[in-house]
Amino acid sequence: MTTIGFIGLGHMGGPMAANLVKAGHRVKGFDLSPQSLDQARENGVLPCKTLAETVDGAETVITMLPAGKHVVSVWEDLVAVVSAGTLLVDCSTIDIDSARKAHAMAAAKNCPSLDAPVSGGTGGASAGTLSFMIGGERDAFLRAEPLFQAMGKRIVHCGDAAAGQAAKICNNMILGISMIAVGEAFVLGEKLGLSHQALFDVASASSGQCWSLTTYCPVPGPVPASPANNDYRPGFAGALMLKDLLLSQEAAGAAGAMTPLGAKAAELYRSFVENGGGDSDFSGIINLLRDSSGSGGE
Repeated sequence: MTTIGFIGLGHMGGPMAANLVKAGHRVKGFDLSPQSLDQARENGVLPCKTLAETVDGAETVITMLPAGKHVVSVWEDLVAVVSAGTLLVDCSTIDIDSARKAHAMAAAKNCPSLDAPVSGGTGGASAGTLSFMIGGERDAFLRAEPLFQAMGKRIVHCGDAAAGQAAKICNNMILGISMIAVGEAFVLGEKLGLSHQALFDVASASSGQCWSLTTYCPVPGPVPASPANNDYRPGFAGALMLKDLLLSQEAAGAAGAMTPLGAKAAELYRSFVENGGGDSDFSGIINLLRDSSGSGGE
């Protein structure tokens, strides 16, 4: 049994911490939200009032926070109270520069560290089927691997510090672009009198096949488990997709990479969020495309 400090017990962090408890670990949790702490307590997490209390006696500390500025701020406080040798793992999706700053702070305290963003949404967090994309030294990865296995299904060591964030940003740029492409195809199909099921049956078994179509189909019917069948409840919210696409464009600008489709996807998701789609599933962007096309669905 490992003692783990878990900081950030929201929609993703809460279920992840609960799965560590189910795996037999002792988990001490901290969150600014009393409601999140109460839920964590019900799931077997030991609620703490301060960072120092959370990390006391912990062999590993995991953070799951909204953005890079939060990670940098929390890790500045974290390295002041953890013992040297404590493994520090950040599972947030953040910018590359902030990830590197976090690694540098950990190294200055002689703490091994990993950036380990996840894919799979709240459903994957609850089911313990998340995908982890991990950056950091291999020894640190091997030490943390059993914990990742308790929370996820696919675990990939992507390389050195910040490689996990790089993989997550690239993956979600593909996802954002592909969902727009699938949405455009269904909107065009509607305009041409093609049923959703017919288009799905053709594209899902042809060259148009992709995860955005076969697992997260943005129209009701063909994939019963997709958010489109539940009024586009997330899932993975549009605001989070916009965040990731903006991170991809920030990284592309810094690296000098040409990503015109990524840039256009960010532009469209910004419009989606600004028009009320931020709390809807990101697949709901098909409704923005319909509105722009003057159509209302099948």
